Amino acid sequence: MSDAFDVVVAGGGHNSLVTAAYLAKAGFRCLVLEGRHVLGGDTSSEERTLPGFVHDSCSTAHNLLQASPMVRRDELGLGAYGLEYIHPDPVVHVPFADGSWITQWRDPRRTAEELARFSKHDASAYLSLLDDYEEIAPLYGQWRYTPVGWGPSLDDLLQDGPGGGKWAKRAAMSAWEVIAARFEEEHVRAFMAWMAFMTLQPVDRAGGGLLAYSLVYGRQRHSWTLPRGGSGALCSALRRLIEDHGGEVRTDHQVVGLLIEAGRCTGVETADGSLWRAGRAVVSSIHVKDLVAMAGPDLWGETFVEAVDTWQPGLSMFVAHYATTEPPRFSVGRDRREAVACGIVPSAESILGLAAQFRQGAVALEDPSLLVLCPTVADPTRAPAGCHTLKVIGFQPYELAGGPERWDAIKEAVAAAHLAQLRRFAPNLTEGVILHQDVVSPLDLERQNPHNWHGSCHGGDMGPAQSGRLRPAPGWAGHRLPIPGLYQTGATTHPGGSVSGAPGRNAAMVILADLGTSLEEVVGRGARGSPGRGGGPPPAHPGTQRPGPEDPTTN
Repeated sequence: MSDAFDVVVAGGGHNSLVTAAYLAKAGFRCLVLEGRHVLGGDTSSEERTLPGFVHDSCSTAHNLLQASPMVRRDELGLGAYGLEYIHPDPVVHVPFADGSWITQWRDPRRTAEELARFSKHDASAYLSLLDDYEEIAPLYGQWRYTPVGWGPSLDDLLQDGPGGGKWAKRAAMSAWEVIAARFEEEHVRAFMAWMAFMTLQPVDRAGGGLLAYSLVYGRQRHSWTLPRGGSGALCSALRRLIEDHGGEVRTDHQVVGLLIEAGRCTGVETADGSLWRAGRAVVSSIHVKDLVAMAGPDLWGETFVEAVDTWQPGLSMFVAHYATTEPPRFSVGRDRREAVACGIVPSAESILGLAAQFRQGAVALEDPSLLVLCPTVADPTRAPAGCHTLKVIGFQPYELAGGPERWDAIKEAVAAAHLAQLRRFAPNLTEGVILHQDVVSPLDLERQNPHNWHGSCHGGDMGPAQSGRLRPAPGWAGHRLPIPGLYQTGATTHPGGSVSGAPGRNAAMVILADLGTSLEEVVGRGARGSPGRGGGPPPAHPGTQRPGPEDPTTN
């Protein structure tokens, strides 16, 4: 095949596209190869139920991305390529079995008034928590949007920042320890625990303390942020930018191998046997569990191989998509409330028990916790007039007694149990309201996208052993890989999963530096550049992280 591409990118998830967009803006001709028929990986949208009903296959909210310099500074000008964000109000509604509820509104004081119905102390504590996090949010953002090795660690930033050891201690605590210390009333604790769990990290695990602050803070600041038209609108805008700068994006091109010549990665092979060569660099967002099989173990090195061999998947989701004629409607006294996002959380203890449930391989159907999303409440473009898309998400283990293949036999029953739980709070969702459904088990998530290894949509667990300088492997957290010419982006790199664009932007920073320019220069130029396009030798590929500029951002 043609070797006219400077950079070949394996995988078409949002981080791959972010990396390619910055490189394309710098003047490098990029080719992005995506295995599925639809672009975006876990940030894709498609008609999963009936024609005209556009469902988000995995991610829906783009909250973290709002803090990215890519959006906050408009570094790529994606609005000109059709990207528009909606910030719904209310943000999220959480009903309880006793008939009470908590609604989070865009106005934090209005949210505090909701909490005050349960505890004036907790209402005050909520506002205090938001104010407290405000002082270190820029540090968290700086760490997230800086490649590993280009700036201080999060621990160092917190230790040297406002409050010093106070924040280092809070970060080392579990999210639940933070919540239990600040809040006293059970409904409020349940609401806060559910919010802290929204990146699918156990709330009682040490080292997750900042999740008690950052998630509720991000929702409060940006709402349950929706791209108009579906989650895939982000990837469509990135595609237009790449193509506008001379690149190509091809779906139905599954990358199955790496081209290694003279010890260097020079391209990829796709499932149809085609070879795609890169003149300057190859970028991968292939899950590391699959990537290592594409080259001999001697090329990766013992440390990298061991890290991949011991990779942990993290918690998984169970999803059901519905086409409906109504959104869920929840009782709030004598009125009804509709919301883009809803949390069903029986108690804080139910959230605390999820990690043990996963370890046991137990499918819990009695009073399950759920995340319920109906984006058409705020974005009617996703469905025919008067209709809605509904996504009901439960938290169920990939590994079952008898093997994950057992999911094929039980998934319809599990979806029915989750829907029955939702109907306890939104009884308007009768059989007549539901037009069609598409059920996706943790095993189906893996089948749908190989990056969802063992049903984990975040690339894998984000505990201390798989975070920061250890993600994906010690010594290789800076996006360069042991094979020269090959770089890694996506959720298996710092700072991990969710729609943040951080792995993609961070990888672009490293690659641009190796190619003799910088992200700051590319963004500052504001127009297409042509640094070394198609000419000159490929970059050096040192095995140690290169120091570089820090990027102070807010979260």
